[in-house]
Amino acid sequence: MSLHAILTDFVVVLAATVIVLLIGARIRIPAVVGLLITGILIGPSGLGVVRESAVIDGLAEVGVVLLLFTIGLEFSTERLERVGRVFLVGGTTQAIGTIALVAVLATLSGVPPRTAAFYGMLVALSSTAIVLKLYADRREIDTPHGQVMVGMLIFQDVLIVPAILVTPILAGAAGGAAGALVARLATGLGVITAAFLLARYASPALLGAVVRTRSRELFVLGALFTCLGMAMISEALGFSLALGAFLAGVLIAESEYRYQAVADIAPFRDVFASLFFVSIGMLLEIETVLERPLLIFGLAAGVVALKALVAGGATRILGYPARTVALVGIGLAQIGEFSFVLARVGAGQGLLDPGAYQVFLATAVLTMMAAPLLVGTGDSLAGRVQALAERWGGTPTPPATADGEDARGHVVLVGFGEGGRILARVLQSVHIPFLVVELNGETVRRARAEKIPVLYGDATRRDVLEAARIERASVVVYAISDPIGSRQAVALCRELAPDLYLLVRTRQVVEIEPLYDAGASEVVAEEFESSIELFMRVLDRYHVPTHVIEAQAKVLRQNHYRRLFERVSGKRISQAVMDVLAQGTTATAYVGRGTWADGRTIRETRLRERTGASVIAIVRDGQATTSPPPDTRIEAGDALVLVGSHEQLVRAIERIERVEEESDGSGEE
Repeated sequence: MSLHAILTDFVVVLAATVIVLLIGARIRIPAVVGLLITGILIGPSGLGVVRESAVIDGLAEVGVVLLLFTIGLEFSTERLERVGRVFLVGGTTQAIGTIALVAVLATLSGVPPRTAAFYGMLVALSSTAIVLKLYADRREIDTPHGQVMVGMLIFQDVLIVPAILVTPILAGAAGGAAGALVARLATGLGVITAAFLLARYASPALLGAVVRTRSRELFVLGALFTCLGMAMISEALGFSLALGAFLAGVLIAESEYRYQAVADIAPFRDVFASLFFVSIGMLLEIETVLERPLLIFGLAAGVVALKALVAGGATRILGYPARTVALVGIGLAQIGEFSFVLARVGAGQGLLDPGAYQVFLATAVLTMMAAPLLVGTGDSLAGRVQALAERWGGTPTPPATADGEDARGHVVLVGFGEGGRILARVLQSVHIPFLVVELNGETVRRARAEKIPVLYGDATRRDVLEAARIERASVVVYAISDPIGSRQAVALCRELAPDLYLLVRTRQVVEIEPLYDAGASEVVAEEFESSIELFMRVLDRYHVPTHVIEAQAKVLRQNHYRRLFERVSGKRISQAVMDVLAQGTTATAYVGRGTWADGRTIRETRLRERTGASVIAIVRDGQATTSPPPDTRIEAGDALVLVGSHEQLVRAIERIERVEEESDGSGEE
């Protein structure tokens, strides 16, 4: 192809991608699905705008390499420790369970066992890009089901590497000797081991030398050279380009430079990876879908059901309740983007004939396109699953802890994350009895090791709240990151204890009113509270009187933070602040060394005559003197307690805290 033809196809692909993604963003279609649709539309079986896809396929191969490189960059022991048990137990159970079930079903359908095992690997992977995008938009990444999905997705991302390594073995197993297969596997493990040794000992020194040049261009070129060079070496050894790219990422992952590498490589990765997904869509033959619609739709429905059951089962093994089980199953029910990478490898090795490849592509795209719909209906489906589990007794009522048996007037703290831990420490320090209700089994074990009174269970269930003696409690604090669960729990809690004080934390503005409607006594919105804290600190820096700052905060907190997101005039807010200030007209002024009031007596300041404010107390060395005599001399370090109107107090504080050099030195104006 001529350079002009290549550029023409490339520009057409980019233009179509931009248009489709713009439309997709408006109707909330995940980007991966939009890219696949773009490829279908402009490909040979669609509008036929791009018929020669060889160049696009070549660029897409670079996208695969960069995708695996960034996966390697994220493969750090620190990240694995964060998801720990979910990664090891949940991820392994989900992957092995899916592979085994698909392999058995495919074998029963007449597929050769090794090809059936390959089908299992294709289906086992879910879409990290789609899942994280959907749940990030819903702000549910930090929820229990969000964290479980993140742990399993990380395991799947890592699984793609051994899957790519095993695929040629599955393809050649029928005609190759067992010794040759073992040798190939041993060679692969040796390459991986060598990469880890380089990452531990040689890579930091080399990267350090590059960084010391302070040349961003050299760092980017070095990272790309490492990625593409390792990919070529891997291919020369008989393995895939993707495996080498992953190992190149691992070389950098354990160094302090991985974050910069991710930032620099991300633009290249996004462009070429987008081309990869477009190329997959271009390969899909619409005729295949039209010829065998029942087969493809049936396979897609079967895949969704099977993956939901296996992922949900793995979540149940981790000890989570029915609602979380259902949400995780629904969230991971689609086939993932790395399945396309693996499918290309399998097709190249002869494990997928052209017909099977087309059926797989159509099935995978269909499950991806169904993902937003499934996630959108997930809450209602999870509620039904939870109701069925309670009816059938699928989740036993957790026993109350000894601390909760005779509890009365205590605080029930739902959720033991960072905010919950801080509150628990404060309650302990002031000897207020409390009981933690927590859903994460690992967190419960750690809390009990710290002698924290904790009850394992789901606070959206009646029996768990009753076990926490909710009807005897004085306060319930919901510090969980699950907005739907919080609403359900608040409504149930209000039903069990109508007069209880319910304090709920939320990260989402849209959840404030629904939580109040559900029965919350007070809702603390993290985003708004951080905004209020910011302006309070700024005003304090400008020496605005404390009572004025507190009045501003009080006004903004009134009516469920409405003044922070409603369009109101500054005059209305000012009037609201003045109304609050009229209720409390005292303030404190600090006397610094060299300020105007330092060394003067109260009579000499003539504050009453000049500003209208009066000194009603002086605090010195921690001792307060109320109604001080007029001859009392003011010293540096004193705090003067003033009384007066808002305007009088502002004038008085400005005068007291003014530096002496700013006056004319006479003590008079």
